Amino acid sequence: MTGTRRLDLHVHSQHSPDSKMRLETIVGQLGRTGLSGFALTDHNSVAGHGELRELQRRNPGYLFVPGVEVSALEGHLLAYGIPTAPPAHRPVVETIDWVLAHGGEPVLAHPFRRSHGVGRRIAETAAIRAMEVRNGHNSELANARAEFVASRRGLGHIGGSDAHTPNDVGRASTLVDETADTVDDLLEDIRRDRTLAEGLSLTLWGQVRIGVRNFGLRASRGFREI
Repeated sequence: MTGTRRLDLHVHSQHSPDSKMRLETIVGQLGRTGLSGFALTDHNSVAGHGELRELQRRNPGYLFVPGVEVSALEGHLLAYGIPTAPPAHRPVVETIDWVLAHGGEPVLAHPFRRSHGVGRRIAETAAIRAMEVRNGHNSELANARAEFVASRRGLGHIGGSDAHTPNDVGRASTLVDETADTVDDLLEDIRRDRTLAEGLSLTLWGQVRIGVRNFGLRASRGFREI
């Protein structure tokens, strides 16, 4: 890549049950982190997409990507470029087919995370063109495993912070060509393996901190899974 843009392709907002972050707050973090945009990937919801379109109109220098993180039976799947949320809690193979049929791009989210990752068998065989190999809420081992499998399969590399709070925005990101000015451009780059992933993994202390936070959030919703 001659020139690149940095996009955080995994960010949650107040439209996820485990985040209170407003979209304006996310936009406010972009300059601090050197990001050129982000993907809104709320859990099983596209409720923020209308606001995202308005933010894009007011901030034409950035790229805001409509997405969703889908809870499939075996684990979570990121879907970019679709206007509606796929049905949740179905087999991941069916969910991938649904996303492709609706013109979106499916990407396995944190596939080697102990909770909500699809695991090695699906990571090795799923009919996807890219995988999240750098997730800001993953351990280094989980990220390394994803990167190894994606590289061996010749898949595109995606990075995202998995941010639920402002300080985590940009912790991990995806590098795309500077000419990728639209969502369609980004999807094409993903399909053609023209993306790179970078960013930080969680330290052991970070894993403890996130674990305590997630336990409290699960308790507050009666331990119902997202």
